[in-house]
Amino acid sequence: MHVALADVVWPALWLAGRLVAVWAIGIGLVVELFFVKWLTGFGWGNAVLADVAMNAASSLIGLFLIPVTGLAWEFSAGIALYKVFNIGTFNPITWAATFVIAVFVNSALETTVLCYGFKQRPFKRFFWWLSLANAFSVGIAVASIFFNPPGHD
Repeated sequence: MHVALADVVWPALWLAGRLVAVWAIGIGLVVELFFVKWLTGFGWGNAVLADVAMNAASSLIGLFLIPVTGLAWEFSAGIALYKVFNIGTFNPITWAATFVIAVFVNSALETTVLCYGFKQRPFKRFFWWLSLANAFSVGIAVASIFFNPPGHD
């Protein structure tokens, strides 16, 4: 019997692991708290509750959804990109796409929690402001991969 083993990784898989690190969640909570308070008009107590709820959802669901969405990139635009430019998976364009994917997945999940769990409207306004907040925390997580790559901890 032959057993084939392979370690298959792609940027979104690495990033998802960093986004659920305690330090990354902490940064996201702090940055987004001010956006949540401003956007919702909630007092500090309700703003903290909404912030924790939406980040819990984006951490739990995003842990699955970000790698899956990143894999969809790999098998669609990524394949074409790799063939045209003769480059591999871990290239600057794929890292940029992974960043955008993570920002938008997290923002969509968090906006959904605010709109349906906390009766906030309109979706588009929350989504774009939370995308800005998420760009900061996701950007730090992406940078951490380059400064401290997985397997070098």
